[in-house]
Amino acid sequence: MTLLDFVRPLGRAVPRRFDPAVWPVTTHSDDEGRLCVGGVPLVDIANEFGTPAYVLDETDFRRRARHYRKALRGIDVVYAGKALLTTAVARWAREECLGVDVCSSGELAVAVAGGVDPARIVMHGNAKSPDELRDAVRAGVGRIVVDSWIEIAYLAGAARRRQPVLVRVTPDVDIHGHRAVTTGIADQKFGFSLAAGHAAEAVNRVLAHPSLDLAGLHCHLGSQVSDAAPYGEAIRRVVAAMADIRARHGVILTELNIGGGHAIPYMPGDPELDLDELGRVIEDALDEACAAEHFPRPTVVVEPGRAIGGRAGVTLYRVCSVRTQPGDRSFVAVDGGMSDNPRVAIYGSRYTVALANRHSRAARQRVTVAGRHCEAGDEIARDIELPADVNPGDVLAVACTGAYHHSMASNYNLVGRPPVVAVRDGRARELVRRETIADLLARDLG
Repeated sequence: MTLLDFVRPLGRAVPRRFDPAVWPVTTHSDDEGRLCVGGVPLVDIANEFGTPAYVLDETDFRRRARHYRKALRGIDVVYAGKALLTTAVARWAREECLGVDVCSSGELAVAVAGGVDPARIVMHGNAKSPDELRDAVRAGVGRIVVDSWIEIAYLAGAARRRQPVLVRVTPDVDIHGHRAVTTGIADQKFGFSLAAGHAAEAVNRVLAHPSLDLAGLHCHLGSQVSDAAPYGEAIRRVVAAMADIRARHGVILTELNIGGGHAIPYMPGDPELDLDELGRVIEDALDEACAAEHFPRPTVVVEPGRAIGGRAGVTLYRVCSVRTQPGDRSFVAVDGGMSDNPRVAIYGSRYTVALANRHSRAARQRVTVAGRHCEAGDEIARDIELPADVNPGDVLAVACTGAYHHSMASNYNLVGRPPVVAVRDGRARELVRRETIADLLARDLG
């Protein structure tokens, strides 16, 4: 049975346990009521690799990558590696004909080790160091996005041949929505403002360096954007800026990168960006803007990360203790927390949680899943419903952790970072091993 079926763990029908909008596409319950992903019972992964553990559904990742290419035909899709990047993930992206964007020399090295053609790599970052820019140039990165005046100077000095660049601009398009984070307005740290004339000056400086080849403009509106309309408005404004550049410099830019930030649901009922609608908005906005400016149609690039990898990921925890405080407030404490998922503490993020090792018929109670760290804000999920018979030793699965979890993990309290385990067709394999105490001590030279 699959995620789209009703679960029958004990021979008679019960309501389905797993919302297909939130859990990986291969999620199902086996005959023993155990939660399975990729044909593998998650409790088996917890027993073999320990907890916490990040589990990644390869089938889900690849299907979403293919859906992007099908829904956005004629648009170049570049996977945002900052969401989650390992050599295997880089290889999956390459095999699904995606480019990869990176934000550091470390991400660049992993992408190249995963077999990604450097020409298909985009280098991002609002504070890239001279060393990182040199690493990108030496690797032959296809696009470097310049984000400050000094980066332009550093890059011009590092380039030994004409280096294609994009200038990141802020089109002053605001977004509003469920837990959306705005980065496309002037009052933030990214890019050059179109309205203030900073973008025009950045273009002047890039064109003044013969070692730099201005390929196009880049913008990014924010994160968890569920409405396609702002992308259309950004396209209209950036195409107008490209037409101004043609008028001033006689240069026709051929690339328009509109970034990513596409919303996915973390909880049942959360909004999600409709890719088909996004495709229509992009086409209509391009047609309108290019006709108005008599400008040749540029290549459009999108950079989804979370939208491809987020729902492929599940994190497993072992329950350590269950306690009820005065006022009947119940806490389920697990063996992970803000070191493997800082998003709750940073953003107030909300998650869907399920009992993974068995199917319980007990009444459900409202609980807070608390982390192991010595911080009041160390929580995995607040005020969610779990079976009342959850006990120490049970395994909990948290959905939608394939993006900004492994990549944001830390060693708080000197806890080693979890492994990343890929599942597919009934098999599990470790992509990244668990960080050990020996790993931590190896860096301490005191």
